[in-house]
Amino acid sequence: MPDLILTRNLSDPDGFYADLMAVHDGLTKAESDALTARLVLILANHIGSRDVLSAALQTAKGTAQESPQNA
Repeated sequence: MPDLILTRNLSDPDGFYADLMAVHDGLTKAESDALTARLVLILANHIGSRDVLSAALQTAKGTAQESPQNA
């Protein structure tokens, strides 16, 4: 499994988060979900490596299972 960068790697994480929230502003839940799906597919295409994407999926799944919100 390839190593994923799981430490802060964005030069402006707060700015990116603000942009991410702003792009969802005013959308319905369905529109927001569709935007998120499109964004995931665009970024997956940019990454291009099936091994990296598989590792990211497993890492995200593990994180979701550990979240107290899902308990």
